[in-house]
Amino acid sequence: MLRNVIEDDLPVFFKHQQDWDANHMAAFTSKDPGDWNSFLTHWNKILEDKDIIKQTITVQNNIAGNILCFEQFGVPGVSYWIGKEYWGKGIATNALRAFLKQVTIRPLYARVAKDNIRSLKVLDKCGFRISGEDSGFSNARGEDVEEFVLTLE
Repeated sequence: MLRNVIEDDLPVFFKHQQDWDANHMAAFTSKDPGDWNSFLTHWNKILEDKDIIKQTITVQNNIAGNILCFEQFGVPGVSYWIGKEYWGKGIATNALRAFLKQVTIRPLYARVAKDNIRSLKVLDKCGFRISGEDSGFSNARGEDVEEFVLTLE
C-alpha cells in the first residue's frame, strides 16, 4: 500500500537509514546517516516541496519504506528506500508498480549503483532500461561509485 508521507513516518525512515548494508547498497546517501538533525532538515525540505511526490510504503500497516518522484539533474527521477527487514519479498517491485500508476510522467529516470543488483532487478521488472552511465562520490562507501542511469519511456 502507498499513502502520503506524514511527519510520524520520519523516525522509521531514519531507523531504516541506520542500516550499514542499506547505506552501502544505496551508495549515494547523506554524509552522516546517524545525524538526526540533518536527516530532519532534509526531510522537512522534501515535505514542504509541493513538486516532490512522496509516498510511504506500508505492509500490513507497518512502514516498509518510502518512494519519491523529484527533479534530479534537470529531469524527473524516482527513488525509493525499503527497510532491510522487507528486502527480498517483492515489496519494492510492487510499490514501484503502484507508484508508476500514480506518477505518469514519462520519460522517468532512476539512478542505481552498478553493483546494486536487487534494485536493478526491481527497476527492470517495472520497465526501466539502462540508458546511460555516470559516477559520483558515495558518502556511504567513501569513494567514487559507478552507477547506471535508467529510463522508463
